[in-house]
Amino acid sequence: MPKARIAIIGTGSWSTTAHFPALAAHPEAEITAICDHREEALKLAADAFGITNTYTDYREMLDQVELDGAIVAVWHVAHYEVARACLEHDLHVMLEKPMVLKATDARDLVALAEQRDRELIIGYPYHFAPRALQAREIIRSGKLGEVQYVNCYFASSCINQYRGNDKIVAETVGFPVMGFGDVYSDPERSGGGQGHLQVTHSAGLMLFVTGIRPVTVMALMNDLDVKVDVIDAITARMDNGALANIGSTGNLPVTDSGALDLHVSCERGRLDFDFISGAGHIRHADGSDEFLEGPNTADMSPGADQPDELYPLFATATNLVDVITGKNPNGSPAEIGWWTVELLDAAYRSAALDGQAVSVNTLYTDEPSG
Repeated sequence: MPKARIAIIGTGSWSTTAHFPALAAHPEAEITAICDHREEALKLAADAFGITNTYTDYREMLDQVELDGAIVAVWHVAHYEVARACLEHDLHVMLEKPMVLKATDARDLVALAEQRDRELIIGYPYHFAPRALQAREIIRSGKLGEVQYVNCYFASSCINQYRGNDKIVAETVGFPVMGFGDVYSDPERSGGGQGHLQVTHSAGLMLFVTGIRPVTVMALMNDLDVKVDVIDAITARMDNGALANIGSTGNLPVTDSGALDLHVSCERGRLDFDFISGAGHIRHADGSDEFLEGPNTADMSPGADQPDELYPLFATATNLVDVITGKNPNGSPAEIGWWTVELLDAAYRSAALDGQAVSVNTLYTDEPSG
């Protein structure tokens, strides 16, 4: 079978850390072309991975190159227009998180992918982690009953990104090809801060595991000393009546490996999972307890190679290849990305209104939120 012909649009830090090496190592994938409007970033990636077919205009590339799929890893504010163009060229797409910044754009991409019969994969590696799939299976089996309360907590060391300084990260963690520069400190390019960079991961994981969707959202955010949010406190009512607290902070030092905890309380039991260590606890409906140990790993520090079962770094790009070749279905479906965008779109609107409740339905109308 011919190799999956894939273009990578956006050749920055994350692409050269995850997507380029994933496709380069895949026997059934071919990096057919790459694109970035920044010539220096384009050259660094091309030289690092031996790619000669390069473009600075993604529209020109899509018109000229025969492709089966594309990875879109551009600035957050450009996700919608680039992903839409790829779908309009009948490509399967792996779109980095956050899917988009506005709920209306997320809905539009989901509809377009369905109309074109193309798969739209959202860049959430945690959705491929065995612990996430295990938690999802437990909740969706119905054995614990209806989800009634969720607590989702994510703490990370992104404060230097929000200050536009990647030197500390480079010295502590390192970058395989290039750093992220100051993009995450700029709302014009990245939208928000912790919400769009990190809460999108934890909220997406919460929605993936539980299968419930936000309907009303209240949020408060603290920008500390930067131009984007660093600390977020979000409360949501879900479509089944459950309540959810989604909290996150990006103010940890770069030497801290952080925390990603998901607690789900149901009618007849609960689960508590630590997605950084892989440890977990399940209280079954009969009252018995099941304790799950994480993998043995000597080094949990930032920058250390983590077991694939904890954070499958290459999974989203690999899934694109599998979708194109027909080997596996979409493991991170666009609907989850859409629901996550709804949560965050409503949260940012609520925070701007000093915590006033925002109905998700109002995201699709011109009516005032609330």
